[in-house]
Parts: sequence; structure tokens; C-alpha cells
Amino acid sequence: MFTAPADRPLVNLRYYTIAPRRMGEFLEVFDRLAMPVLIETLGPPIGFYTSTVGPLNQVVHLWAYRDFTDMEARWQARDTHPDFPAYLKASAHLVVAQEDRLLRAAALASLDGA
Repeated sequence: MFTAPADRPLVNLRYYTIAPRRMGEFLEVFDRLAMPVLIETLGPPIGFYTSTVGPLNQVVHLWAYRDFTDMEARWQARDTHPDFPAYLKASAHLVVAQEDRLLRAAALASLDGA
């Protein structure tokens, strides 16, 4: 289970489907070229995973934001970062599909302080 930071209740859940037998290459490219840009512009992720059951060849990562405006500003910083195009070019042949979901933290008394 992941928990969004209390000050960032909007979570972007992103799935990448990677070409079969290319996960190792994708992870290396992502870690080397994308992650430095993403940490600088989005902040550190609240989770980063690969699938082992269900749909295979997927990378799942989660990023938290204060609100939609914060998310849009951070995405703009990412998309205009001078180093980001290198990642897009290096990973283009590896990514088969992408899916994005926006999640809002639910206010549950049973989770207060958890």
C-alpha cells in the first residue's frame, strides 16, 4: 500500500507497457535519463514498480501533487526541461503504451495517523 503525503493529496498513477524482453533496457534508460529530470521537476516518486502478476511488461509509478495546478506546473517544467527530449528519444522504441490516472486522497477517519 502507498500513502500520498498529506500535503499532496492528488496522485498521478502512470502505467507504461514495455516491449516484451526490453524491460531491462527500459529501466536503465529511464533511471539514467528520465529519473534525474523527474526528481528535479516533479519531486521524488511515492512509488515505482514493475508488474509480476496480471498484465506483464508494465512499469507503474506514482507522483503526488498539492492540486491540479501544481501538477500542471510541474509537468510543464518536466516537458520543457532541456534534458527530457533525450529520454523521449532513447525510450521511444521501448514503450508500447501509456496510461494515466489521477487519484484523489479519500478522507477516512480509520486512516488518520496511519
